[in-house]
Amino acid sequence: MLARLTIATRRSRLALWQAEHVKARLEARHPGLAVALLALSTRGDELLDERLDKVGGKGLFVKELEQALADGRADLAVHSMKDVPAALPAGFILAAILEREDPRDALVCSRDQDLAALPPGARLGTSSLRRAAQIAARYPHLELLTLRGNVETRIAKLDRGEYDAILLAAAGLKRLGLEQRIRRCLSVEESLPAPGQAALGIECLAARAEVAALIEPLAHAPSAACVRAERAVSLALGGSCTIPLGAYAELAGGRLQLRALVAAPDGKRMARAECSGAADDPEALGAEAAERLRERGADEILAAIAS
Repeated sequence: MLARLTIATRRSRLALWQAEHVKARLEARHPGLAVALLALSTRGDELLDERLDKVGGKGLFVKELEQALADGRADLAVHSMKDVPAALPAGFILAAILEREDPRDALVCSRDQDLAALPPGARLGTSSLRRAAQIAARYPHLELLTLRGNVETRIAKLDRGEYDAILLAAAGLKRLGLEQRIRRCLSVEESLPAPGQAALGIECLAARAEVAALIEPLAHAPSAACVRAERAVSLALGGSCTIPLGAYAELAGGRLQLRALVAAPDGKRMARAECSGAADDPEALGAEAAERLRERGADEILAAIAS
């Protein structure tokens, strides 16, 4: 058995928490195994003045980590699954998807308010076209503004008064011990999560079977089935991280219930789909949901976004 592994990770506090979590799990599972971290800066972390959809999408958060795997500086990489493109590069695999945290979006604001209570023109910050589209559809009185940076940076901008409220992933706040900043978690009906939101994934080279074998015990099959169904929706619709797409699956009684949507960035057009299927074929369920979205106008919405 390998005596040492190196995890490639981003440098943000949340990414380091995630990598440390995986390190602790691996070392507890495999006594004698030493796990080190290789912290890297990614293009997604550096381009803080640009909207992600304008500079290449969320894949910018994983490319440098994958390069570290390819050139042998690291053995595995830990990702937030919502940041992982629907199609991996050839030669890479997701060796494990861990048990999911709270998948909901969270409202963070300085006063105890709800979105509906914010006054007309209130400034709501988010980095996500998906969140912005769904909020614009429900709360057109709000001004949606781009918000970039790590979790602490975004909260600091709120506290300085640059925004009246911001939306963040509940899972990241909870992992960083910032749960007290959450005013309210939005229901999945109000804001459908991104594919894979709140789940951690571990990537390695397909040729590194000995690494995959060490990682596999950390996998959580129910979470993996849900995330695979969600990612299949994105893949079937082009695999882009730059479109307002939500997908969320739940497992009950051996069956998956999957909800998905594609929206225009301003929220004025939206296609929704809901379907269920066997948990042992999540990709088929995701493809079915994508087809239903197409029947309800998703292709037209996506074509308008691309034009």
